[in-house]
Amino acid sequence: MTKAFAARFAALSGLVLKGDARSLHRNGAQWRIETPEGPVDAPVAVLALGPWTPDVLGAFGLRLPLAVKRGYHRHFRPRGNAGLSRPVVDADVGYCVAPMEQGLRLTTGAEFAARDAPPTPAQLDRLLPAARALFPLGDPVEAVPWLGSRPCFADSRPVIGPAPGQPGLWLAFGHAHWGLTLGPATGRLVAELIAGATPFCDPKPYRANRF
Repeated sequence: MTKAFAARFAALSGLVLKGDARSLHRNGAQWRIETPEGPVDAPVAVLALGPWTPDVLGAFGLRLPLAVKRGYHRHFRPRGNAGLSRPVVDADVGYCVAPMEQGLRLTTGAEFAARDAPPTPAQLDRLLPAARALFPLGDPVEAVPWLGSRPCFADSRPVIGPAPGQPGLWLAFGHAHWGLTLGPATGRLVAELIAGATPFCDPKPYRANRF
């Protein structure tokens, strides 16, 4: 889906370049990032890198109390002619089974672990017998479960706004489970703040210096 958004942006005359975000640095009054096509300079840069944002912020001496909630899922083929028309949540055991194009997705709860720690899909192993007792799940589609890392702050609010002490650098990360949902609203808020327009909502609850 992200690639489709990028393709649509390019179709509307947008320019998409790929580079290593960790190369971001000041170049006089500009921010510069290196790409295979050459350096790109701009007076404003926005960091929206989810759980990888601290890898860039650390170079500027900025450290915010970001944690990671990791989650696992795996797709399974249904047995026989079984079908599922909507997601089903087993709140007592703690999992969700949802129909997807790839198959029936079994999703776990949250795991508190370091972002780059080795996978430990024990939750998925424990949940599978309960899920199979409820629904006829067949063989797994993927060889190994998928693992995702959700960037979270303790107050369950993202950081959206200027980076402290770094003029022209803006932050938009830490949306936890709501990153996809809040992406459009975050983009609008950041754009309005950068442009000096009246923001559509109060940005103060999301400022980085609240910590």
